[in-house]
Amino acid sequence: MTTTLGIDAERPLFPHPVIAIDGPAGAGKSTVARALAQRLAFFLLDTGAIYRSLALLADQQGISWADGPRLGELAATLPIRFGRGDEDGAVFLAGEPVTTAIRTPEVSLGASQVSAHPEVRAMLLELQRQLARSGPCVVEGRDIGTVVLPDAPLKIFLTASPEVRAARRQKELTARGVKTDAEATLREQQERDRRDLTRATAPLKCADDAVLYDTSERSLDQVIDELVGIAKQRLGL
Repeated sequence: MTTTLGIDAERPLFPHPVIAIDGPAGAGKSTVARALAQRLAFFLLDTGAIYRSLALLADQQGISWADGPRLGELAATLPIRFGRGDEDGAVFLAGEPVTTAIRTPEVSLGASQVSAHPEVRAMLLELQRQLARSGPCVVEGRDIGTVVLPDAPLKIFLTASPEVRAARRQKELTARGVKTDAEATLREQQERDRRDLTRATAPLKCADDAVLYDTSERSLDQVIDELVGIAKQRLGL
């Protein structure tokens, strides 16, 4: 019997609605995905948190972010859990909450580095697919529509100007008490963009059948209202 993405070919690939959201850092993916999931009463799967958690765990265990083979071994048994219900949006690593710890600039850079290793992506691919098959969900990342869930019924690629993205990132960091400046934030973002766009394994790109959506000049409410409308039309909600 043939299978597709690990699913019995005689059954529908997705028995429930799935929305894949991709885009570069600062385009608003996390905020939009969370708000969209709440509006639609879907489960939110932040795949970036998986790579961030791996980077954090590797650092805690003294494993270099450049060591692909060891990172792949660590990824094979990554003890990650996403909160649901009252814990919606929370991330747990080996039972400990790491929602805030994985959002530091250092871990962000580490996540970009570990995600470039083919050994890591191979190990985490099926984990992401299994989570996406667990119920109606919004899945957010950088290669969801192109690699992880290429058959997702709705794909959205969020973008925004570099200046807007850097300003959003700086505001986010400031709100968390992280000291940084505009130039440093922009440089960090440009470096991450370079790595994500040019990595040999699963580079960041817009899927051919994705909805390309620029959030630069739109408020969050406008973005969510428009995307909810698109989801209802495309998914028959």
